[in-house]
Amino acid sequence: MTELTVDDVEFQRENRINKTPHIIGALFLAVVVTLIGSILYSTLSWMWDDQRLPLSKMILQGDLRYVTQEDVQRALARIDHIGTFMSQDVDVLQQSVEALPWVAHAAVRKQWPDTVKVYLTEHKAEAIWNGNALLNEHGMVFDGDIAQLTEDKVKLYGPVASGPEVLNVYRQISPEFAKLDLSISSLVLNDRRAWQIILDNGIRLELGKESLAERVARFFSLYRQLGSKAAKVSYVDLRYDTGAAVGWFPEQELGQENTDD
Repeated sequence: MTELTVDDVEFQRENRINKTPHIIGALFLAVVVTLIGSILYSTLSWMWDDQRLPLSKMILQGDLRYVTQEDVQRALARIDHIGTFMSQDVDVLQQSVEALPWVAHAAVRKQWPDTVKVYLTEHKAEAIWNGNALLNEHGMVFDGDIAQLTEDKVKLYGPVASGPEVLNVYRQISPEFAKLDLSISSLVLNDRRAWQIILDNGIRLELGKESLAERVARFFSLYRQLGSKAAKVSYVDLRYDTGAAVGWFPEQELGQENTDD
């Protein structure tokens, strides 16, 4: 049998006394952690409850001419289910709004506790494309309502994916026509890659596939030579190495004449 000395008994008693505060501290910490966890769980459960913090308000911002608040509300209404402030994914809201025809970009964020803020950038219509769509400033096709346009736009035509090319050509040559007080009503790139221009005064220019800049310059020279007779011109065919074939309005003068620069 082991005999304990007085010093051993005293050491064990002091050891028990020293451990007591640590045990009490650990128990207190466990209680605090449990209480905090319970509060957090209750708070999150409350916030994620579909009956709590519903997104019920919308603020629409941006320099808008064609998109209305009603348009955005209808777009959001097509989402199967709009969640709460906590649960709703803003990417879903953004994709829904960006599906609107006139919307080029949408930035969507949530504002505590029940508001959706939507900032929109609209497409800028540069031209009517293939008769039933629009081109924006980058030559990208979008399905804005042509009837909503508040000003006349040039009519551009071309094969699929040729919008940027046709718009770029229009931008290059249009200022040159303006120097003669002419404007392009329509610019066409057909499936055979041949160019055609219809001017606002009704003259049709057949330019073919090659040497576009040179043929346009040749027309300018011819137009200046025609003077007052230009009003009688129906079309000008410039698909020649030199010169042009001029067609006249029937009531003015029948037939064609070849004009060399």
